[in-house]
Amino acid sequence: MWRDAMRMAMAEAAKAGDDVPVGALVLDGDGTVIGTGHNRREQDGDPLAHAEVEALRAAAAARGAWNLEGCTLVVTLEPCPMCAGACVQARVGRIVFGAWDAKLGACGSVWDIPRDPHVGHVPEVVGGVCEEECAAQLRGFFAARR
Repeated sequence: MWRDAMRMAMAEAAKAGDDVPVGALVLDGDGTVIGTGHNRREQDGDPLAHAEVEALRAAAAARGAWNLEGCTLVVTLEPCPMCAGACVQARVGRIVFGAWDAKLGACGSVWDIPRDPHVGHVPEVVGGVCEEECAAQLRGFFAARR
């Protein structure tokens, strides 16, 4: 169901250049892409320029509102604590991700911020979509730097 959207997120990840290749997009309730983003930390010198944050910002700008209720974030790597928190704060309805992150994952692997009963808003989380393809994209990036 989410494979086509994840492939679009992988294409977005390929634009990251010297940054870790993570790509994200936000779909509205009809499945239309309303925001995209890829890691830009190195390019922008911005520690907050994660793919998810970039996509959420673009979607909010497209909607003219911060509240992204009914939207789905699709991202190639399990969101970190900052990005999982940003999804909760933006009231994203669903988080769909590809590769699990055993070091910093905050949507079920290391932490589970979206499903923490203390945060209030609880988006649906779907992990492991095109998992191997997303993981291979990341492995290729890091292998080239070793």
